[in-house]
Amino acid sequence: MTAPADVARTFAHLYADAGDLLGGWAAPDAAQEELRRQYLGFLAAHPDGVAKAGPSEHLTASCLVLDPAGTRVLLTHHRKARQWFQFGGHLEAGDASVWAAARREAREESGLASLEPLPDPVQLDRHVLDGDFRRCREHLDVRYVAVAPEGAEPAVSGESLDVRWWPVDALPEGTRAELSPLVRLARRVAGLG
Repeated sequence: MTAPADVARTFAHLYADAGDLLGGWAAPDAAQEELRRQYLGFLAAHPDGVAKAGPSEHLTASCLVLDPAGTRVLLTHHRKARQWFQFGGHLEAGDASVWAAARREAREESGLASLEPLPDPVQLDRHVLDGDFRRCREHLDVRYVAVAPEGAEPAVSGESLDVRWWPVDALPEGTRAELSPLVRLARRVAGLG
């Protein structure tokens, strides 16, 4: 097992980026502002908190992908969680920033190599994990949005059971409470709804 100090050194650039990002992010409402403060407090207490090898709760990055009209959302049926989600996952030492981690995850998991998330996060979401995640217990997710190129054809990665376009007003059963607010916000931020 890697020592926390070694993990913190390896991920120092992402720790600094996350602090700068969250320190300067203008939260859209009071609940998001509270989460922003919680994330910053968590990072202050955990210099290794941006790495999967750090504490069992840690920062992650994700990206919700919309079609150019903003009427469909591309989701992955996650292999471990067995639920439909936006694309995302752990930050890796080779990522230049939290944004770059969200872009990498979206590209890898969707098969859409040209995805470019918008520069600023749209939402923070702290959630306890269900499913086969081993030592990971809680994710402090930083969520971005990207608009797919016209006619984009996704591909299923090894992390997914399926990847599929869904109408924004007919999301998969069991996801609406979490994904509907994110989809509404993402459409608005992307200028599509």
